[in-house]
Amino acid sequence: MKQYLLGIDIGTSACKTAVFDENGKVIASGNGDYQVYYPHPGWAEQNPEEWWDAVCHAVRTTLEKGKIRPGEIVGIGIDGQSWSAIPVNKNGEVLTNTPIWMDTRAADICEEVGARIGEDNMFQVCGNPFKPSYTTPKILWYQRHMPEVYAHTYKVLQSNSYIAYKLTGEMTQELTQGYGLHCFDMRKGVWDLDMCQELGISPDLLPDIYPSHGVVGKVTAKAASECGLIEGIPVVAGALDAACGTLGAGVVHPGETQEQGGQAGGMSICLDTYKADPRLILSYHAVPDQWIIQGGTVGGGGVMRWLEKEFADYERVKGKEIGKNSLELFNEIAEKVAPGSDGVVFLPYMSGERSPIWDPDAKGVFYGLDFSKTKGHFVRAAMEGVALSLRHNLDVAEHAGAHASELRAMGGSANSLLWTQIKADVTGKKIIVPSSDTATTLGAVILAGVGIGMYQSFEEAVDKTVIIKREHLPNAANEEVYKKNYEIYLQLYDNLKEVMRRKG
Repeated sequence: MKQYLLGIDIGTSACKTAVFDENGKVIASGNGDYQVYYPHPGWAEQNPEEWWDAVCHAVRTTLEKGKIRPGEIVGIGIDGQSWSAIPVNKNGEVLTNTPIWMDTRAADICEEVGARIGEDNMFQVCGNPFKPSYTTPKILWYQRHMPEVYAHTYKVLQSNSYIAYKLTGEMTQELTQGYGLHCFDMRKGVWDLDMCQELGISPDLLPDIYPSHGVVGKVTAKAASECGLIEGIPVVAGALDAACGTLGAGVVHPGETQEQGGQAGGMSICLDTYKADPRLILSYHAVPDQWIIQGGTVGGGGVMRWLEKEFADYERVKGKEIGKNSLELFNEIAEKVAPGSDGVVFLPYMSGERSPIWDPDAKGVFYGLDFSKTKGHFVRAAMEGVALSLRHNLDVAEHAGAHASELRAMGGSANSLLWTQIKADVTGKKIIVPSSDTATTLGAVILAGVGIGMYQSFEEAVDKTVIIKREHLPNAANEEVYKKNYEIYLQLYDNLKEVMRRKG
């Protein structure tokens, strides 16, 4: 009988599922959509039950599309978006929507608690800044603003651990998502009970911690009937999407770096020693005994998604006539604009910004417009702005002692040859592109494959499954124009940040 691995990815705008063979070939894939809700300024939340409904739909679609028998699935890996705070009761029922990584509702709580405990004290434990996007402030927000929810909360789960619970009935936490909680000891990979007490968070709310490739349970009869699988398939704990994407891009050794081109942008540099910087994000890697220092930005592929939605009416109509999609046509008009966009510089802070500035009030800005500028300038400047935010994070990481020699690109943005080349030119780094669309789910199934013994090591798994499609070398001729735009990029934010914080 054939043996396949199933990967489940809980993204921001949709879930993706894919079935792989042991050589990393995608047999079939599917997806399921769900909403992001924005009920108030600064809020961004999702309903985890909608994640599960989408997963069930996507799994069934994937199996049907690939004509895969459920009994051929021998292991399941799950990755998920960061910094969820899913309160469930003893029966596993979700008590309220979870704020997601873009949510900044707890900004006031961060200021208050940070002053009381000392942000440096928390940083020494968890290696991460105390910011409203993280899980900890969201739990404290429940305490203050939803006391009934907090009182009935049995465990607080992350996105991947919630799906693992729905599959197995086991409530767990794994190492890579620990970074969202400031009572997690980033050096030892355990809960810090003293910091739990300081924060006022009961350790009883925190599930037991597992390695990412650890088997946490098996698919239950109930889950099997809901999503079209069979009972008894092993499920591993899974990992943070950035960690799985890093693994699926082939990053398993120190210094190797993943470049993120999904809804959000950023990078993840693999480390074998603890290095932390309050301007960046530090988590465990999905590979044991390693960390990844991350630059996580709001502006990534989501910037192009927004531009396409709001300004691509013509490209959508034209694309249907000539058999191209609107994003391909966006690439074509951007390619006609010179590197540096003739002085147009874009700040991609479309929902505040995470690292390295950590400013929930930051705003997106186009600078340098005049009557000579075209739609192509907007599109290219947007691509360059995302690349400039990547460079900013890489520069800060270098200062923290984490050097990235070359980048391995993943996510939908990596399918754009122009955008990938822009990132190489702006950062001055060689960029390697593996099979970018499937890197995150591939990382999830590598965890499953190692967990059930299909692969004897992570190195073996990567050697078998990660295929390089192309590479981009930086063009030295563009170095000066991008250096100038980078200086403007940094100065624009410094000059505008106080204006951005004005309310009303």
